[in-house]
Parts: sequence; C-alpha cells; structure tokens
Amino acid sequence: MTVRSGFAAILPRWAGVLLAAALLAGCATKAERGVLNYGAGASPEVRRMTWPSKESGEVPRYVYAGELTGEENFREPQEKKTGASGFFSWLAGLFDLEAVPVVLQRPQAGTVDEEGRIFVTDASRQAVFVFDPKEGRLDVWEAADAGRRFVAPTGIALGEAGEIFVADSELGFVARLNREGKSVGAIGTGELSRPVGLAFDAAARQLYVADTHAHDIKVFDAEGRLLRTLGRQGDKPGEFNYPTYLTLVKGELVVADTMNARVQVLDAESGKARLIIGERGLHVGNLVRPKGVAVDDEGNVYVVESYYDHLLVFNRRGEFLLPIGGMGRETGMFYLPSGVWIDARNRVFVADMFNGRVSLFQFLGGGAESE
Repeated sequence: MTVRSGFAAILPRWAGVLLAAALLAGCATKAERGVLNYGAGASPEVRRMTWPSKESGEVPRYVYAGELTGEENFREPQEKKTGASGFFSWLAGLFDLEAVPVVLQRPQAGTVDEEGRIFVTDASRQAVFVFDPKEGRLDVWEAADAGRRFVAPTGIALGEAGEIFVADSELGFVARLNREGKSVGAIGTGELSRPVGLAFDAAARQLYVADTHAHDIKVFDAEGRLLRTLGRQGDKPGEFNYPTYLTLVKGELVVADTMNARVQVLDAESGKARLIIGERGLHVGNLVRPKGVAVDDEGNVYVVESYYDHLLVFNRRGEFLLPIGGMGRETGMFYLPSGVWIDARNRVFVADMFNGRVSLFQFLGGGAESE
C-alpha cells in the first residue's frame, strides 16, 4: 500500500474541484458573440488624431478611427479583478485551451463585402481573417482548396454571388471561395507564376491578376479561362517591373508598378497607360516601393509607400496631396505597411504588416479636387 504525503493526498481531490471551478468560470465569462469595436475609444488624444492635424490650421480630411488586431476586437475591456474572484479568473486561464488570442500576424491586403464583413489576408498566419460585425465574431479561413491550406495568401477581391477570390503567391493560383469560406475551385493553376494583387470587374465578369514574377497582368473570365495578358517587363508606359497590388475603378486599372517605383493607371481593356503617378525619390510624396493602391469616391488615389512607411494620397490628376503615417509602432504610424482598401463608407483600411494590425481612417470628404 502506497502512503502519500498530506499535500499529495489532498491534491487529486482539490485538483478536481479547482478544475471544475475553472471550467465553470471559463464558461461563464466566455461570450460566443460580441460587438465589433475598433479600439479607438481609450484615449481622447487618439480620438482627436487628424490629417492634416488641427494644429496645422488646415481643414482635417482624415480622422483616426481605430484598428483591427483579432478576436480582441469583439471583446469588451475587462476590469482587473482582485481577491478570490481574481484568483479564480487566473486559475480559469490556466485551463482555458483558447486563452491565447487569435490575432493578426502579418496582414497583407483586404476588402469589405456588402454585409460589412472585413476580409484580411495574413501571409504569416497562412489564412484569411473574416471580421463579421453582423454575427459578432471572427472567422479564420485556412483552406485554399479541398486538399491544401493557404501558404502565402496576399491579394483578395469580391466575386459574384458572395464568392471571394484569394491569390496565394506560393501556391501559384487564385482560390475561389464561397461566402462561408469553402473552396469552389481555383483559377490560374499552371498559368500564374506568383499572383499577388487582384481586382474583379463585376460588369464584364473578369478577374485581373498581377503576376509579379511574370511582370504582367493576366485577365481571366469568371470561369477561370485566360482571356488576355496586359504588359510585359520594362519601364515604358504600360510595361511593368514586379507589379503587386491592383484596384479597378470605372474601367481603369490602377497598378502598383513596384520596382519601377510608380503607379500606373491603365485602360482596363487595352492596357494602355492613361496616367503615371509618382516618381522615385527621397522626399515624402516620392515612391520607392509602392504596394497597396485604392481609390475613394472622390477619385483620390491612395498609395502605400512601404519602404518609407507612409500612406500617400494623390488627386485624380496624380498630384500629391498629403501623407499619413511614418515609421513607428504608435497609433497612426506604420511599420512596413502593405495593402490599402476602402469601403462604401469611405473608411480607409491599411494593412500595417509588421505591426500586426489593420489601421482604420475615416475620410471626411472635401479634398483638393472639390475646392
């Protein structure tokens, strides 16, 4: 017969009690649903951040509106507990298998659908994050198709009937997912070398893919058949040197021609360049490594200058208006940002890649074009 010490003898009995208490505490505090919040309410200084700043004397055009980091966006801030309640909360955390929060790691690009769901690709997490304000939850989609997980999801675009296109640069194809994130096919297998940026023309039912290593833009129909190729490697108008991100507005394709340090605005059908934005240089407003591109409803063009950690705003004629950001980890700053996208409410989202977050700005309207 084995004799136990006093502590060892009572441990199994108390362990069961403590474990049950911990599990009950965990069940009591864990919410299945929540309200999507953007974490901008804590500091009055943060709520007042504008670009240009109010101190400059200019009319503010943008206001900081918060950030997305992960499942914490669906949780209310918790008050610090003390005494017995604090002890049991701590103990519950020891047994909570979901205690480690689901967070963005290296967000790349995103989009927003008609239901308000915010989709964000994350190459480090190898998944697509879906922030769903209507359902009050965060979903993480990991499957690129029936047999493979995502490896390096980058560009993303909305398709027809709730479909979502996701470019995986390493797998070399564009995944087609239904609104629940289930695979319904793939586009470009064997035809794409390194797909990055995506744009979908709903009227023409055509998908534009920036094939970065091929230095061109490939255009597919909605069924995945290759229709035409725009551009080739070079530095002339209509030519590319490692193009990355895309956006499509009113028959014009805006392309981040990354290694040519410029943004080209092309006729989406012919690929003929209509406008070239930016030039290589060391001043704020110049381009070195442009990546994400977007256009708001006033025609302003947004360019992520990833090398110098800025979001640059140009008017529709390509004239530089103002910068947002700069290198740093503080609110309103960036560290190697990647994609930018705009929703129907003129909210500007920036994938702040190495800060592991998506920063959100509200465009207030009335830019230089309307003055």
